[in-house]
Amino acid sequence: MAFGDIALTAAQRTSLLSLTQTAKLSDRTQTRLSTGRAINQVTDDAVNFFRARALSDRASDFDLRRADIDQAISSVNTALQAVESVDSLLNQLKGIVEAARSQSTSERISATTQFTEVGTQIFELIEDASFAGLNLLASTNSTLDVAFGTRTASRLEVSGFDLNSTAADTNFGIFSAAVFFANNSTVALTDFGISSSSFTSFGADNSNLSFATTASSIIDGGISRLRAAAATLGANVAILQTRLDFTETYVNELETGSDKLTLADLNEEGANLVALQTRQQLGIQSLAISGQQQQAILALLN
Repeated sequence: MAFGDIALTAAQRTSLLSLTQTAKLSDRTQTRLSTGRAINQVTDDAVNFFRARALSDRASDFDLRRADIDQAISSVNTALQAVESVDSLLNQLKGIVEAARSQSTSERISATTQFTEVGTQIFELIEDASFAGLNLLASTNSTLDVAFGTRTASRLEVSGFDLNSTAADTNFGIFSAAVFFANNSTVALTDFGISSSSFTSFGADNSNLSFATTASSIIDGGISRLRAAAATLGANVAILQTRLDFTETYVNELETGSDKLTLADLNEEGANLVALQTRQQLGIQSLAISGQQQQAILALLN
C-alpha cells in the first residue's frame, strides 16, 4: 500500500476482492447466455477453441462445394429434361413418317412441311438447352467439372454431347439435324444415310414411299442414341445427388462437432447467474457490515 492510501480492514479488502471476482464471473456468464457459447475467444479455452475453429472452417469449405454440386445437378437436369423433350419430338417425327405410308400424294407433301418443322424444333431445342452458359447437348467440347472435396482430387466430369452433329452414325448425335432441316423445301436423303441426292417431298409419286421405311429406321436409331445419352446424364445426376446428400450430412456433422466443443449449457449458466447475483448481494452486505464497525468507532468519538 502506497503512503497516503486510505487504510481498509482485511475484511473490507476480502469483500472487495470477492465482489470483483463475482463481477467478472457474472460478465462471463452473461456473455455465455447471450452468445450461447461457453468458448467465445481463445483465452476461454485455447485447445477447444482451435479444435472447433478447424471443424467450422472445414464445414465452410464444404458448404461452398455443396452450392457448386447443387448448381451442377441443375445443369445436368436441364440437359436431361431437354433430352426427354427431344425424345417426344422424335416420336412425333416417326409418327409423321409412319402416317405417310397410307397418305395421298397431297397429304404427303403437307407432311413434309410438318416433318421439317418438327425437325427444326428439335435442332433449336437442343441449341437452347443451356444452364448458366453451359450446353451439354450442343457440343462435345462442353464439360461440367464438379469438385467434391477441398483436399483431394475427388471430382466428377460430365462430358457433353453433340446431338446436332452432322454425322448420321455419330456416337454423340441423333442425326444431321443441322443439315437435314436446313431447307424447308428439300429433304436430303444423304442426311439420313440414304444413297440418293434429294427429293421434294415424302413421295411426289408412290415409288418414293420406301423412304418411309428407311427414315423410320434412322429415326429409331436416333431415338436409341438419344436414350443412351439420357441414361448417361441420369447416372451423373444420381452421382451428384448422392454427393450432395453426403456433403449436406457431412457439413452438419462438422458443425455439430464444433458446437459440442463450444456451446454452453444454458440451464447451467442460468443457474450460475442466479448464484452469482446472490453472491454479489451477500458481498455488498458483507462490505456494509465491515463499514458499520468504523461507524461504531465514529459514534464513540462523537
